[in-house]
Amino acid sequence: MIRTLCAAVLLAAGTLSAALPAPAAQAAAAQVVTAQATEGGGCVRITAPPPESAPPTSVNTLRQAYECVLDNYYSGPVLDSKVLLRDALAAYTQDLMRRGADKAGLRLPALTGNRDADWAAFADMIGTGDAHALRAAIIGMVAGLHDDHARVDRPAPPPEGGPTGTGIAGLSAAQGPRLDPAARPPLFITRVLPRSPADKAGIRPGDIIEKVDGIPAFIGDKVNQSLIDAFASDTVRLTLKRPTTGRVRTVQLTAGPLEEQKRAVTSKSLPGGVTYVKVPGFFEGAADQAIAKLKDTSKAAVIDLRGNGGGSPREVTRLLGAFAHGKVTSYFCPLKGNCAANHTDDTVPLLGLRLVVLTDRACASACEDFSAAVKDNGLGALVGTRTAGAVSGPAEPYLLDDGSVLLLPKVRHLGPARETIDTIGVPVDHYAPMTALDLATGRDPGLATALSLL
Repeated sequence: MIRTLCAAVLLAAGTLSAALPAPAAQAAAAQVVTAQATEGGGCVRITAPPPESAPPTSVNTLRQAYECVLDNYYSGPVLDSKVLLRDALAAYTQDLMRRGADKAGLRLPALTGNRDADWAAFADMIGTGDAHALRAAIIGMVAGLHDDHARVDRPAPPPEGGPTGTGIAGLSAAQGPRLDPAARPPLFITRVLPRSPADKAGIRPGDIIEKVDGIPAFIGDKVNQSLIDAFASDTVRLTLKRPTTGRVRTVQLTAGPLEEQKRAVTSKSLPGGVTYVKVPGFFEGAADQAIAKLKDTSKAAVIDLRGNGGGSPREVTRLLGAFAHGKVTSYFCPLKGNCAANHTDDTVPLLGLRLVVLTDRACASACEDFSAAVKDNGLGALVGTRTAGAVSGPAEPYLLDDGSVLLLPKVRHLGPARETIDTIGVPVDHYAPMTALDLATGRDPGLATALSLL
């Protein structure tokens, strides 16, 4: 997510990357292993943690990433080396141009599709390279895979004195870790962390963001993707409109200390034997926490997954096991060969409850795994809006020689009906979006719709 939101989202939703402070979409891996890219380019497993310091990004680092993708990404064996290197050079030259450092004669060499020959030609053209642009080249090459669980990151130690940020923990245009190209205006804040800089500035859920550092939130009816860069600094100036009064004001926020947010499932009893359970992430123990809160329920459960960025597939299958046994929940598919079916955890006693699940565009990764299993297996109704479409196979991390970590899925994820969910999302049965005015006045159309169904 946008950097100023990232720390708050990780704290609030309990997103689950075992290796990195990454977006929730990276959290689908149930078991991750750390591996290191060797000097020759190939990737091997290691047992030691990443080093605390590392040399700058070099041409060899880019080669390691190139070889890692071809050897370890689930479709690596059929990837076109020409396309990988084209994407790398595009990002490399764009970075140079942004810094006013473009070089004459820097162009894509003739490539043949032979991975070794293509690398040799590319390395000869790029020479010793520019460390900053080489870093951009790795990011661009991985982005060219168009897989939201494939990414490169540089692990950073936790900040001294605890986490920091603005405290804005959610936006209406959030789509997993991105801004949603399908988002409709207005852009509004969906969550503010207590006692954070945003909270102290009087910012509240439902406040509409008209501008960020003077940049309009929407251009026509499309969300302004340049907001990502605007949000990337420690200080951001927001032009906000309060939906209940129409008052417009400008607030400058500076990142400050954030309180640790406990990862916990919460619940409340509703009339008629219905229990509402909020599951903010599929972190370790989330399923058992949810099941414990539902054990004394007599009629039905409303499970709220709005804003749930994902987590462990094992928690998904365990919670599903409380509502059905013997069901396929998803498939993990290699490039060739048979897909492996994932099943409900039938060691969990059945609760015998009717089920409604609340979803939104911030429901990503393992959250979508759960939602698709509910829908495809007829376990209950989905209410809210379509999910993020940010679900892929579990990713494994590989350590590059500059200290960055490359995450690559070994398999691809399919829903129980063998459908592709990544980039598409899971559609709801009953459309009930949350508006800025709903948030500002405490109304919940999704929950109201769920109760009407029960």
